[in-house]
Amino acid sequence: MDFFLCVLGMVMVIEGLPYFAFPEQMKSWVSKILEMPDGWLRRFGLVLMFMGLFLVYLGKR
Repeated sequence: MDFFLCVLGMVMVIEGLPYFAFPEQMKSWVSKILEMPDGWLRRFGLVLMFMGLFLVYLGKR
């Protein structure tokens, strides 16, 4: 459980970095994301999940 909390904390740090460093650019990116079709976002999310699983696999190997 401790490892999970550490990983979750690191994900939050990585996710928060762009919002802290480039707030104006992030607003622009978020507005572009809102304009994208749902199907495209689903495919993008699926690809990201598979990439994450692959990285976990590499890390555990």
